[in-house]
Amino acid sequence: MKKIFILTGEASGDKLASEVIRELKKDYPEIEYLSVGGENLKALGIKSIYDLREITYIGFTNVIRNIFKINKKINETVKAIKDFEPDILFTVDSPDFTLRVAERFKKINSKVKTIHYVAPQVWVWREGRIKKIKKFIDHILLLFNFEKPFFDKESMSNEFVGHPLLNESSETKIDINQIFEKNKALISVFPGSRISEIKILMPILLDFIKLMNKDYKDFIYIFHSTKQQYELIQSYIKSQDINNCEIISDDKIKSHTLKKSVFAVAKSGTVSLEICKSKVPSVIIYKMNFLNYIIVRSLVKVKFANIVNIAAGKEVIPELLQTKCNPKNLLKIVSSFLDDPNKIKNQIEETQFIINRFKTDISPSKLASQALAKFL
Repeated sequence: MKKIFILTGEASGDKLASEVIRELKKDYPEIEYLSVGGENLKALGIKSIYDLREITYIGFTNVIRNIFKINKKINETVKAIKDFEPDILFTVDSPDFTLRVAERFKKINSKVKTIHYVAPQVWVWREGRIKKIKKFIDHILLLFNFEKPFFDKESMSNEFVGHPLLNESSETKIDINQIFEKNKALISVFPGSRISEIKILMPILLDFIKLMNKDYKDFIYIFHSTKQQYELIQSYIKSQDINNCEIISDDKIKSHTLKKSVFAVAKSGTVSLEICKSKVPSVIIYKMNFLNYIIVRSLVKVKFANIVNIAAGKEVIPELLQTKCNPKNLLKIVSSFLDDPNKIKNQIEETQFIINRFKTDISPSKLASQALAKFL
């Protein structure tokens, strides 16, 4: 029996991995799996050797503070993979964790094929990493076509599979009018999935909503949350005197809610692609502690934080980062769109042009599963 060990580092990687494995199971139902994963892989009947949240850290300073815990988890994970004796080690995103594990494991067993899904952002910083990565990763699956030349340049085996968030999918119909108050326009809010992000962004977002409520009376603000962070987000909302905020954690309802939204405020990340796919205008926000910011700014070689803006070479979607990420600036940006339909129309047209370049004819998850199958 063939075996695959699936290694993820956070909720988004767990979701991406589950979509690939779901496809692979259709053609190879007999494969045995073990993972470091979350609720999505668990739904496929795949056991995780420990809770995914145990290794979900953010930022350079947090990694330094938790270096001994992280190192212990890396060693524990390497041992579990060794004991499982897989044919393939399938690592997904979270390179600071997954690639460290892959590197150590490859030294122990060089015969096991290592396939990594979601390339480290070498086009943002540390392009030289590719020389090191190709020593222990046999094949890398790329989400964006503009990444390919970077890996081709170093003669590293790679494949463009497209981004799963942009893949067309059929959805069951849900009447969200039965969930939210009728005759109220929806604004989707994405405060992040990590505790540290939520703690920084929630106070800013709630103060922004208070400002909005002074001039705009007919909006409901829908916070999109993971199931794990639902209570944390709820605690922030309950601490404020705001009665037009709701939280959703069900993925199907999230998708329908987003499509019905007139605007979205989102933490910088891949969720921006989902927002663009839904043809919803948006603004991107992000804030980290000052030391992390100084480190990041000294290393990155791109002008923008958002992937759509990076691909476009200009700010198609407004970005409010660091000191600019505050309630007043957020109010200014959002109200400028709500008061100008042409501004909304222009952003949607430009984002559609960009994301169409990231799409593939075959489902990305199917292409990724086919890539795995080649190494079985």
